Amino acid sequence: MESNVILCLTFMVFLGSASVSAGADPVKGACLLGTTHSHSAVFGQCSDTYESGNYETALYEWEPLAKSGNAFAQFNLGQMYLRGQGVPLNYKEAVKWYRMAAEQEHTGAQYYLGLMYEKGEGVFQDYVYAHMWFDIANSHGVVMATGAMKEIAENMTVAQINRAQDLARKCVAREYKEC
Repeated sequence: MESNVILCLTFMVFLGSASVSAGADPVKGACLLGTTHSHSAVFGQCSDTYESGNYETALYEWEPLAKSGNAFAQFNLGQMYLRGQGVPLNYKEAVKWYRMAAEQEHTGAQYYLGLMYEKGEGVFQDYVYAHMWFDIANSHGVVMATGAMKEIAENMTVAQINRAQDLARKCVAREYKEC
């Protein structure tokens, strides 16, 4: 059992750092980060119901865990609301769940918050906050955040980039509260 958990987590880290096609099919027992079936393992287990497209059951499984503070389930609900899987598409709800997970250092949630601020989905578009969240995710090893941070910096002034970096430092110092 423990070796399966380690294998799943290792595979998640690998896939989270690789560029994966959004249309890739799920692999049995593997949480495919960056795909249409992307989710975090909850208690070390990937959700077969989510991977098979049974989103209503996945919602039933994850919602109580998310409400009780499980960061992985919170991230998964963010994914579902972002994509309208088993729930109505709702960017504000996605941001809410991502923020809860990000406050617990879920690096995927921190990266997705950056995307939401970059695109203005569920929040006002704000490149400073997008850069801040990408910077935080990058500091936790999220490879995709490095490129996103560099790309968004092309649309920012030096002062905005400095502000984003300052906000990132303050956010980390406050343990991701009120970021």
